Formats: sequence, structure tokens, C-alpha cells
Amino acid sequence: MRNELSRAGYGRRFLALWIDWLIALFSAGLLIPVFSSSLSATTTRLIVFFLEVSLVTSLGGASIGQRLLKLRVLSWPDYLFVKPGYVLMRTFLILLILPALFTDSQGRGFHDRWARTVVLKIN
Repeated sequence: MRNELSRAGYGRRFLALWIDWLIALFSAGLLIPVFSSSLSATTTRLIVFFLEVSLVTSLGGASIGQRLLKLRVLSWPDYLFVKPGYVLMRTFLILLILPALFTDSQGRGFHDRWARTVVLKIN
């Protein structure tokens, strides 16, 4: 690992997730009147969260919450930019909640293991 990169702690990762969720709630609130006849409010929120996190992470290597907290999602073990397909899988697994709750001996959630990613703190 490069000297300027270190593993992100659980607290910082959790806070970034909450920031992203609040952004999705606000954004979905703007869209719910448009989609109220075809989708439930909860479904709209989940779709907005998935699209926001996937798109921003694919384009910039971090979601909005992660960027604010100086975190980056990189491929494992080479620390390169993550391919969009892995970002989509990772975000979907976050929505399932359980893969993100369980971690391995290296502190990576199962969603990170299965998507071949790691979340690092940028010093």
C-alpha cells in the first residue's frame, strides 16, 4: 500500500454511507411526486441511492459521502480504479445490508470482497 493511503475505519465509512443515504432521501423527495403512481416511496429512495452511489463512484472513485470524508474505493489488491461492473455489484450488495455487516480478518466487508474492492482513507 502507498504511504498516503490507509484503510478506512468503520466510523468514517458508516458516516459516509449516512451522508449518501440523506442525499438519496432528499433527491428522491424531489422525484416521488413524479413517480408516485408507479413506484412506492421506498422503492424510489432505493433506486435513487443505487444510481447516485453507483454513478458517482464509477466516475470519481468515491460516492459523495466518501469524497467529503476523504475516502476512495479502489480495486483489490492493486489499488487501481474500479471497473463500473464491480461498482454496480458493490452498491447492490450494500443495499442488501448483510454483506456490508460482516467483515473478514482484514476489515473488508463481504460486499468489498465479492466486488474486489477496498475503501481507503486518503491522508
